[in-house]
Amino acid sequence: MSDLLPLPVLAGFAALCLGMVLTPGPNMAYLVSRSICQGRAAGLVSLAGVALGFWIYLLLTVFGIAAVLATYPVAFDLMRWAGAAYLAWLAWGALRPGGRSPFQVRDLPPDGAGRLFAMGLFTNLLNPKAALLYLSLLPQFIDPARGSALLQGIMLGLTQMVVSLSVNTVFIVIAGSIAGFLSRHPAWARAQRFLMGSVLGGLAMRLAIVR
Repeated sequence: MSDLLPLPVLAGFAALCLGMVLTPGPNMAYLVSRSICQGRAAGLVSLAGVALGFWIYLLLTVFGIAAVLATYPVAFDLMRWAGAAYLAWLAWGALRPGGRSPFQVRDLPPDGAGRLFAMGLFTNLLNPKAALLYLSLLPQFIDPARGSALLQGIMLGLTQMVVSLSVNTVFIVIAGSIAGFLSRHPAWARAQRFLMGSVLGGLAMRLAIVR
């Protein structure tokens, strides 16, 4: 049997990654604020650091998590419940009265390219949502019956990176326009928060009940 994952599986994982990247989180908040405060070039340098963080998570996942889960099956349930709790907390943060949109700009002082790259990297490495995606969700799409779990994990990781980096690049380019529009139209800002909170809540429920 081919080690390659079928297109419907990759498409389903890509849709999940799209829902995750469109939800509020540390990466989006940092990249949007950095782009508005220091310009698109600074946002793209920061995004390069975020990309390296994804590669680190992918390598940790494909080389380590499979062995841990095979040895200690209860570890998967612990990761799954922790991930569901974190997603539920993010959903509440978006839906609660006075919740914050990722397009509410934080004032950030200008930084050089090296610091921008490092901040993007560490923002992603310390981002629980990224850890959840790679350590809890990605392994669910690997089918040992199809062959190499390593190759499947790399395929899924590359799919996630393409989706996430493409969407974040768009946000970097149009961050100022979106932030200005939402500040002038608070109803749209509330709708955006409601949509993101609903997506997060749905992901939390799915993760809590999946076997």
